[in-house]
Amino acid sequence: MAKLKLGPIADDKPVKVTLELPVSLHRDLTAYAEILGREAGQPPADPTKLIVPMLQRFIATDRGFAKAKRSTETR
Repeated sequence: MAKLKLGPIADDKPVKVTLELPVSLHRDLTAYAEILGREAGQPPADPTKLIVPMLQRFIATDRGFAKAKRSTETR
């Protein structure tokens, strides 16, 4: 079983954002969605639904960002 950084995708009130992805990144998102679905015993998720939790995970684990954010909030 793969050790993926993402867990189940939560529903949340969305904010509309439009972006363009390189084809190679879209392929990787599609493959990730297939693996995530297989690991969860569910059909593959919509690859675009992975973008938000991946960004959240990235930001949550970026120590430099957390430190800078704390210093900005304490001003």
